[in-house]
This record gives sequence, structure tokens and C-alpha cells, in this order.
Amino acid sequence: MLRQFRGRVRVIHCGRNLGFAEAQNRAIRASSTEWVLTLNPDVLLRPGFVRALVEAGQADPEAGAVCGKLLSIGPGFTPLDEARIDSTGICFTPALRHFDRGWREPDRGGYENLEYVFGASAAAALYRRSMIDDVAIDGDFFDPDFFVYREDADVAWRAQLLGWRTLYTPAAEAFHVRTVTPANRRSVPAVINMHSVKNRFLMRIKNVTAGVYGRCWLPATLRDLLVVGGSILWEPTSAAAFWHIARCLPRALARRHVIMARRRAGDEELAQWFNFHPPRNRPRWRDPPRRLRRLPRPPRRSCCRPIRTVRRISNVAHALLRAASRLFSTRLRLTSPGVGKECRRGTHECVRHVKRGFCASRRLAVIFRPVSDGWQNPKSECSPR
Repeated sequence: MLRQFRGRVRVIHCGRNLGFAEAQNRAIRASSTEWVLTLNPDVLLRPGFVRALVEAGQADPEAGAVCGKLLSIGPGFTPLDEARIDSTGICFTPALRHFDRGWREPDRGGYENLEYVFGASAAAALYRRSMIDDVAIDGDFFDPDFFVYREDADVAWRAQLLGWRTLYTPAAEAFHVRTVTPANRRSVPAVINMHSVKNRFLMRIKNVTAGVYGRCWLPATLRDLLVVGGSILWEPTSAAAFWHIARCLPRALARRHVIMARRRAGDEELAQWFNFHPPRNRPRWRDPPRRLRRLPRPPRRSCCRPIRTVRRISNVAHALLRAASRLFSTRLRLTSPGVGKECRRGTHECVRHVKRGFCASRRLAVIFRPVSDGWQNPKSECSPR
């Protein structure tokens, strides 16, 4: 596969299977670029994916990681009957469980805003070099004791403790073949399930704070009892995880000491992420900077959608619309972002679009095309006819 890129790629041979975490660490240490992209072999990128991630990261210097929208796809990159989301970032629940945000949900426009998330899925994540150097411990960005799975959630938690942000941009889209899910746990190799159990506790030992655990102790404890009981009674092959936890405990405690000594984020700021409904476009801003509103948006699949009136609009925009209505002798009605509708009155026909941004009511564009005096209005795919 790599022969066609000979001279443009560098292959690092490890000699043995070191696991995802350590293999990524070696590749990161061998690079010197400002941005590092971690990419799974079962990910198919759409054109412009990397460019959209880099532009989003450059727009916010405090963003240490950037992730895009990963869509589900079948084995062998076989398209699914319905577009479904694989990941739009990492989120945590009060039980201290982490999930891929939006997983298995139909892609119906619910994640079309540029916003902060807890972390990025390492299946296709862009990391800033300065963040890598800041959160790395003894030169390791990913914890080599994790071997495989949950290492991206561990990095995301550590980055949050050190005050870094993760930015999600829907302008970057890719497809991911997800082979390991809770539903097919029994078909997964036993060693993978064992590492999954081990890593959930190692991540907790290294990163949890008293303030966060004090708010989540009941659901987290109940979940821990369920995992321990299940490992002993229903999945005995995963019971070896507790021996590995004991073996890795000294190193985990040493790393915890380093993390807590350099911690910058408070418990109030962290606790809001451990929620069934995590914050959107927060915690550090309510009105995102103007520079982030100019990022490219993914193309709309269809403009012919039900008309929905935009309620939030500034007084200045209202005044401009009223003046334009009197000028062109037509009555205007504002439509939802990305939706156009034709209306006729007198001798004019207008097609209106509201450009979508963080604050749609502040970015308006009204286009008038006269149909009289020999002008012919071109057909528009936004027309409901």
C-alpha cells in the first residue's frame, strides 16, 4: 500500500506489537510538525478533511485538539442505507463512562455547530504540538500502559485538567468502520476486553479529582460494582485486568502526581462535562469569537427543507429588512439557515438566504432578481416548486 508513496512517507518498524498507544508515541516523537494527525486504518477521509481541521485549530490558539464529524460506514467502506454518526467527539456521563458523542444517531443536522467538546476520538484527531509537549509525561503523549482502547479519553481528560480545549468542526467529515461496540463484546478477542476493563480504572486513578468524584460517586460506584461483578461472574477472562492494574498502579500514581501538580482547571469547570447533557459552545465562552464564524461549513445535502422562522434577530437586521421591503415593494419573510423560498409581489421576485453561523441572525443576505424588463430568473434548487 505504501509503495506508491515511497519517498513521501517514513515507516517505523517496531519489531513487535507495542499496542496503539506506544506505536503512536513513537510516530509522534519522530515528527516535528506543528500539527499531528492520528488516523486509524479503517477511516476514509473526505476531501478537505485535514484542511478543515487545521483551519479550525489555527482560528483558536487555545484549542489543543480538533476533531471532525465521523460517519458510520460498513466493512470494506460499504455505504449504509442511512447516514449515521460514528463520533463527533468524546463525552462523559456521571458514571464516569465515556462515549462517542452522537454515536448511532441519524445524521439530521444535530451536530452542525462549531463547538467545544470534552475530547477527540483518536480514530481521526488533530493535535497541536504545543499541547502534546505540555500534557506528555516522560515523553509519552499516550499512556503506554493502556496498550489499546481508551487512550484517547485518557489524553482528553488530562488535557482538560491542564486547561486545553478540544474543538469540534462539522466542516471536516470522514467515515469510520467501527468494529468494537458494546453489542458485539462477546465476539471481540478476550484480551481486548481485558484491556478495556483495565484502562477504565487506570484512567480514573490518574485523572479523577475529589470535586468531580464527589458529584459522581454514586453512579460511578454502582457502575464499578457492575464491572467488577461482571468480570468475575460473566466474563472471567477479564478478571486478569485487576492483576494488571496492580502491576501498573505505581506508574499510574506517579503520573497522577505529575498531572495534579500541573493542573490548571478547577472542579467546577470540569464537573459540567460529566453530564448526560454536556455543555454546548461552552464552558469558556457564550458568544464565540468572530474569527471562528468564518470557518467553512459542510455543503448542504438539500435546500428544500420546511421553512422555519428565525425568531432571534437583531433590531438592526429588522430595520434593514423593513427598508428593503419598502424599496422593492415586496414583503420579506426571514427563513431558516440555508433555506431559500421564492415569493412574488408586483414585478419582483426575491430569493432569500440566511447564511448559517454561530449567530445566524447577524449574517443575512437578501438577493433580489427582477423578473420584468426582459430579465429571466434562473431556476433555483432552493425553490419549493
